Amino acid sequence: MVIEYVGQTIRQVMADMREKQYEEQGIGSSYLFRVDQDTIIDATKCGNLARFINHSCNPNCYAKIITVESQKKIVIYSRQPIAVSEEITYDYKFPIEDEKIPCLCGADGCHGTLN
Repeated sequence: MVIEYVGQTIRQVMADMREKQYEEQGIGSSYLFRVDQDTIIDATKCGNLARFINHSCNPNCYAKIITVESQKKIVIYSRQPIAVSEEITYDYKFPIEDEKIPCLCGADGCHGTLN
């Protein structure tokens, strides 16, 4: 285990509203991580360092949803030993959509898009 992705647990309707509010407020990035069909973790304003972990098509970590005392949590686990100065990355696995988000990870075998 590397770190838990921490933030406020919200529903999809609230996540949609917040995403719009963040854009209107000029917040360049929102940190919304889907747990399941109904639940999102919003780490935009009250998250921890996990929100700054970058995407890679060839990551050294992976995200896993676990249940602790009937509460779902997102935990980042390492795939391999990670050196002290090595960047921590995982595959965001964004859903496939018509509008593609370019991937700039530069990893060997980069897919070219995040979704």
